[in-house]
Amino acid sequence: MPHFLTASVIVSLVKEGADPYRDPTSQFLAFGLALPMAWLAGLVFAPARSMAAGAVRTFCDVPGELMADEPGYSWTARRRTALWFLVHNAAGGIVSGMSLAASPAAISLMILPFSAELRRGFPGWQEAFPGVLGPLAGLALLALVLGTTWGAGQLMARLAPVLLGPTPDDRLAAAERRAADLATRNRLARELHDSVGHALSAVTLQASAARRVLDTDPEFVRQALAAIEDTTRDAVAELDTVLGLLREEDGGDPTAPAPTLDGLAALLERTRAAGVRVEATTEGRCTGLPPVVSREAYRIVQEGLSNALRHAGPVPVELYVHRTERELTLRMENPVSGPVAGPVPGSPVPAPRTGGGRGLLGIAERARLLGGEATAGAQDGVWRLTARLPLAAGRERGTHRDVRPQGQSQGQP
Repeated sequence: MPHFLTASVIVSLVKEGADPYRDPTSQFLAFGLALPMAWLAGLVFAPARSMAAGAVRTFCDVPGELMADEPGYSWTARRRTALWFLVHNAAGGIVSGMSLAASPAAISLMILPFSAELRRGFPGWQEAFPGVLGPLAGLALLALVLGTTWGAGQLMARLAPVLLGPTPDDRLAAAERRAADLATRNRLARELHDSVGHALSAVTLQASAARRVLDTDPEFVRQALAAIEDTTRDAVAELDTVLGLLREEDGGDPTAPAPTLDGLAALLERTRAAGVRVEATTEGRCTGLPPVVSREAYRIVQEGLSNALRHAGPVPVELYVHRTERELTLRMENPVSGPVAGPVPGSPVPAPRTGGGRGLLGIAERARLLGGEATAGAQDGVWRLTARLPLAAGRERGTHRDVRPQGQSQGQP
């Protein structure tokens, strides 16, 4: 309508004696001029797509997932929106013209045999539609108006997803947003699993040991309770760090720094307090590592210790940390009981079991995101976890390698 009114003013100014409100010729000229104006509006104004999509969802009963929610900034989206406005205005003009002209004519034809005054005013109609032909012709003309209106609505409903739906660029951007959201969720899941899960495993083992000797060794119980207090305090700090990651994703700063290999000694002491004998061997200097490598290495060691606590019990654990100029290697070994069961060496990482089994997947993701690799499996009664992390993590972050568990035992996830 705004385009037609604007075109009517232009026709009135250009054509002498033109009356777009009464003269059919002037009306058709204004209508023809309004269509390119509608096309140009859809091409120029990017928000036109989201506005039109909202109207289609409301009035044409088109599923919302088929329509684009964002304005059309790309030229592909602009051209499609412009074509939509052209077709929409053309169909709207035809339906409006038929409704305004054909509907009164149809009503006149239907009441023609029953109105002498109408027959006197339009003698030609009486001759062309004698008797019942007038009402029948009126009904047919009214059906034509209704059918045209219905057909135009169906046409626009079918064209809307094509012209106002997401373009390939929109789908790519949406996929990138979903991938970023999934990466954030996985990151937080890994942090919660490795930090809080380790603390809960240690506390469970300490509480279990204290309960068994509650009546016979009060001194050990006091030590266990003190260790539980320290472990839970550290767990709260770890949880604050993970919540800080959420605030960091929202544009804020984390409230506490993430732990790095500088805190490895404290981590080992807490594990030893849970009754696990840990022997650590370090080759090379572990200070001055790239921050991202140091953080992920700490979490990998933490998860390896958690696995030992959770699945193997208070068995001795050997930790080897080896640094070269190019990579950091972590290896953890602990004895396991029971026969080896699981995939053959080199098989893909299995799906996590219900209620557990996500630790190795988290280690795999951490190593892979740094461009490194991790292997885990049981052999000859020993569970061995190995992770290799390139020190040039910032430059090699885009490199992807497979993480291959070499086998699983009943004592490990």
